[in-house]
Amino acid sequence: MEIELERTFLVKSLPNAIKNCDLAEIIDIYIPKTVDHPILRIRKVGSVCQITKKAPTKGKDSSEQYEKTIPLSEEEYKELSTLEGKRLRKIRYYCPWEDKSVKNKTVEIDVYLDDFKGLVTADFEFDSVVNKDNFLMPDFCLVEVTQAKYIAAGWLAGRKYSNIEPFLNKFNYKKCKKN
Repeated sequence: MEIELERTFLVKSLPNAIKNCDLAEIIDIYIPKTVDHPILRIRKVGSVCQITKKAPTKGKDSSEQYEKTIPLSEEEYKELSTLEGKRLRKIRYYCPWEDKSVKNKTVEIDVYLDDFKGLVTADFEFDSVVNKDNFLMPDFCLVEVTQAKYIAAGWLAGRKYSNIEPFLNKFNYKKCKKN
């Protein structure tokens, strides 16, 4: 199992560079549907299909998680996607990032769709705890929400923007509009 070191931020404005970034539509199905915050996810990113289980390594601290991903064939994905799960769709932009602390020199910017239109987050992954802890929030971000339950995709799935609006209002979050 791989350990993922990550920090997540609410985006206040999309960076101009997003226009030139690679992107993919992501379809997530979280199971079981009966769990408030499922940690098992069936995912399709473009044509890549997989099943992933994520769990915090230290209690509820989601900045460090165990992650196990298994590739799926298209046929396996189609079969598993018929399960009753909580669904979530977004467009992920893979943008180059100039910061020596960031793993793979990329920021993943998620522009949520459907019931979460206007919600945009940025995820930075790190190769060490020191780099993660010393990272400075970029100007296009509003606030760090790494530990916020209400922004975790597994919790968002099956809900609507109105469910998280009271939490976002605490930060004066305004829905982002795509350029």
